[in-house]
Amino acid sequence: MKEVFIPIELANAVDFYGINDSNLELIRNKFPGLKIVPRGNELKIIGDEIQIELLYEKLNLLINHFDRTGHLTNEEVKKMLNGSVTAAEPSVHGEVIVYGTHGNAVKARTHNQKRMVESVVKNDIVFAIGPAGTGKTYTAVALAVRALKNKEIKRIILTRPAVEAGENLGFLPGDLKEKIDPYLRPLYDALYDMIPGEKLRSLIENNVIEVAPLAFMRGRTLDNAFVILDEAQNATSLQLKMFLTRMGPSAKFILTGDITQIDLPSRQPSGLTHALSVLKGIDGIGFIWLDESDVVRHKIVKDIIKAYQ
Repeated sequence: MKEVFIPIELANAVDFYGINDSNLELIRNKFPGLKIVPRGNELKIIGDEIQIELLYEKLNLLINHFDRTGHLTNEEVKKMLNGSVTAAEPSVHGEVIVYGTHGNAVKARTHNQKRMVESVVKNDIVFAIGPAGTGKTYTAVALAVRALKNKEIKRIILTRPAVEAGENLGFLPGDLKEKIDPYLRPLYDALYDMIPGEKLRSLIENNVIEVAPLAFMRGRTLDNAFVILDEAQNATSLQLKMFLTRMGPSAKFILTGDITQIDLPSRQPSGLTHALSVLKGIDGIGFIWLDESDVVRHKIVKDIIKAYQ
């Protein structure tokens, strides 16, 4: 007889166990020779060592499915325990990028969003340029979350220039975090759509996910990470060069921006427009242009973009 503890590294183990522990009961029925006792986010298992190893393989399958889809039904448990189906795998090229907080599928919904997904597979640096509402940031965050869930990288780093037209951080109320957080709010919103709140807070507290202003990147080497620079049009040339040269050998970078909404002082050119001209032709750097046909907000936003053009 052997006694082991198997961690259930999920934000909400109760949902994994099922209503009234129905999923857990199915697992017990499949392994009647084992004593299986839930203890919060781990299972205490007592029994034959070979049976425990078989159970461990099945649990990994179930946990991966739950982590990627956000749900685990009784029927799915039965099929996976019997080996008739495997855990849901996100498509590399296709429709579903990642499953969100409530099991909703986050997809590349337009032609250029799909091109963006494909470009990230082929390149280590991708520039996604387009107007507001085209899903640049949301798609980028989804790709980062997918890479983390697939254990392709160890960290997600999300950053933005803290620039706002006619406003100075020093005159805003609160401490540094309170001054900066409003600029980073769109990144938090996307993360909360894709990772349950409790788990996301844990990942942030443990620095697995970092959300910080661009200035905080100086002097660092960003490796084994998926790094997103949002609102890149508000970075100067020196800032953008600084950011791009932080890249470690096992990192992915996505830079998103809208060159029609530059908030830098009028005499300060955008580093993004400069980068687009000097980095063309470098192998491993991809450029994706999105337009009003990619807008996924209210349908009138397309007309607004056309009007301003």
